[in-house]
Amino acid sequence: MNTDRDAPRDDAPTPYEFVGGEPGVRALVDRFYDLMDLEPAYAGIRALHPTTLDDSRDKLHWFLCGWLGGPPLYVQRFGHPRLRARHLPYAIGIAERDQWLACMRQAMREQGVDEAFAGRLAASFFNTADWMRNKGG
Repeated sequence: MNTDRDAPRDDAPTPYEFVGGEPGVRALVDRFYDLMDLEPAYAGIRALHPTTLDDSRDKLHWFLCGWLGGPPLYVQRFGHPRLRARHLPYAIGIAERDQWLACMRQAMREQGVDEAFAGRLAASFFNTADWMRNKGG
């Protein structure tokens, strides 16, 4: 027997809405890059980035807005993200993947992202970050 309780909810918030829409995504991205600049534990991934992080901040913000179910800001500007191709010039191994993920987990925690939701996001981030690996170790 199907009940209303079993039916999918069209009014369920998207992950984009759950993190606070564009301002929430921007705050998360800004904290992520602030941590990358400040914390010695993230020096390996910081070294893969340009001296100034303004472009990186914008691109991750635009990408995450669409990836989380909001407006496709990155695609509107640059077309398909082609994440793996865009990251191939950078040596990304397990250490870099794990630093990126730890930095994002810390940023989510510090931005007050719901713990259960952050866990689901972290699993999705892991899949994407692991796909970016192009070197051993």
